[in-house]
Amino acid sequence: MTSSSAGRGRPRDERSGAAIVRAAAELVAESGYAAVSIGAVATRAGVGKDTIYRRWSGKPELVYEAVFTAADTAELPDTGTLEGDLTAVVQSLVEEFSAPAAAAALPGLLADFAATPKLRTTIRSRFLQPAKQRLVTVFDRAAQRGEMGADVPVDLMLDTLAGAVFFHLGVVGEHPDPDLSRRIAVMITKGIEVR
Repeated sequence: MTSSSAGRGRPRDERSGAAIVRAAAELVAESGYAAVSIGAVATRAGVGKDTIYRRWSGKPELVYEAVFTAADTAELPDTGTLEGDLTAVVQSLVEEFSAPAAAAALPGLLADFAATPKLRTTIRSRFLQPAKQRLVTVFDRAAQRGEMGADVPVDLMLDTLAGAVFFHLGVVGEHPDPDLSRRIAVMITKGIEVR
């Protein structure tokens, strides 16, 4: 949905939105990204295709939201340490990228992102930037506790966290060991700690 469409027409039915997202994730996990269509999602969710197109520009945006945004909306951790907070953040990403729908969606989504600059811009502005802004709080608290300097490039740190998980699980195809989240968090924390 773009800001220009907000407020027009009937109010959103959040139940249908949840049903659409759930249907898209299920279909991707069952059939793979290429086999999913807006029509199939609409049928499974019990809505019309127009209902989907009022909220999502098409399949890539819908599948991205259905498969790769759970970590973005999870409660922010507050363990009292940067290492603890980052371990929880990375664990959310590990769980998201380890899900069957993620493995099925990733190759097709990456191809669509590469082919469609407008889609990359939409995903960045609608999902990635708000998620990153939310996570700045974790680093702000760490700076207030003296665990890191104020000059740490937080945006780059967040890309590093997500990139490590994405590459390890999504590209290389490794299965996450139980200590993966903590090990990534320790590497980041040690790299930015005040010396």
